[in-house]
Amino acid sequence: VAGNIARIWDAETGKAIGVPMKHDASVNSCSFSPDGTRIVTVSRDKTARIWDAETGKALDAPMMYGRKVNAAIFSPDSKRIVTASDDNTARVWDAGTGEAVGAPMMHDGEVNSASFSFDGKRVVTASSDETARVWDAGTGKPVGVPMRHDRDVTSASFSPNDKYVVTATFNTARIWDAETGQSTKILIQHGNGAPCVSIVVASPD
Repeated sequence: VAGNIARIWDAETGKAIGVPMKHDASVNSCSFSPDGTRIVTVSRDKTARIWDAETGKALDAPMMYGRKVNAAIFSPDSKRIVTASDDNTARVWDAGTGEAVGAPMMHDGEVNSASFSFDGKRVVTASSDETARVWDAGTGKPVGVPMRHDRDVTSASFSPNDKYVVTATFNTARIWDAETGQSTKILIQHGNGAPCVSIVVASPD
């Protein structure tokens, strides 16, 4: 990603593949579908877009938001996408049609990240309203209670067995029970001057 352009590169040769994938403002993130055939990008131009991973050409119309889009990721079966935006919502979309699925998942602050559970049935979001939440991926309805923090939550993801959620804030990473929303363990707690814990990924084992 550079400015308003995302590009596909051959990992062995370093050569560009296909045409540049262009937005009208800076691109915030991009990721492959699990089947490797498509790419999703999100941008400050208030859109998310799906692209052909071989040609770089756009597929379907943009997924539109009212404010900038911070993150997007495909579901494990590559059939859906979840996006997170500064308009205080996360949304699930049909990756084939670009149509919204279920209701918007609402927070009281910007949504910084969103990701699917490994079985694809739930979504976890992280927000600047100092909470992370689990949602039903089909309906957009909340599951359990909010996972409350004392700072903006920068990221969240499920464990591979979908039983736990790990979250990150400015100085802390925590593990939570995905069903009850209860905290089970503090993984990392930095001092006030420490840099932000911005990305958390659960170990496969």
